[in-house]
Amino acid sequence: MLLVIGFLGCILPAIPGVPLSYIGILLLHFTSLVQFSPQFLIGWAIVVIIVQIMDYIIPAWGTKKFGGGKKGVWGCVIGSVAGIFIMPPWGIIFLPFVGAVIGELFDNKPLQASIIAGFGAFLGFLAGTLIKIIVALILTFYFIKEVILIFF
Repeated sequence: MLLVIGFLGCILPAIPGVPLSYIGILLLHFTSLVQFSPQFLIGWAIVVIIVQIMDYIIPAWGTKKFGGGKKGVWGCVIGSVAGIFIMPPWGIIFLPFVGAVIGELFDNKPLQASIIAGFGAFLGFLAGTLIKIIVALILTFYFIKEVILIFF
């Protein structure tokens, strides 16, 4: 269950997807059926922490790389959350861009510069989402592999 919710959390910004997937691995480890090595658990804990931190840094980096500022980043975050409720699943994809553009316009940037910064925030959001999905899929693979080995 945690792996499914974790995967959904990679797409829905309000749910900490990768940590939930990792908790699913930990719970499997604490059963008497599967034992992951300490190196495996510590290594993946480090990856999960890095991915969580990068999830906040990448959109900001994308916005700044494309000339945006803090209001553009906040607009991207607000757009991401609003996208969950407004026109799902398309809102999750497009509202981070719209939010970043609006944030840049609130910062008195010209429309063209706001659109470029919004595009950077959007690319950062997509990159962070893709990284989270990849990590969640890898953790799900290990979980399923170990569960299958129990029965065969």
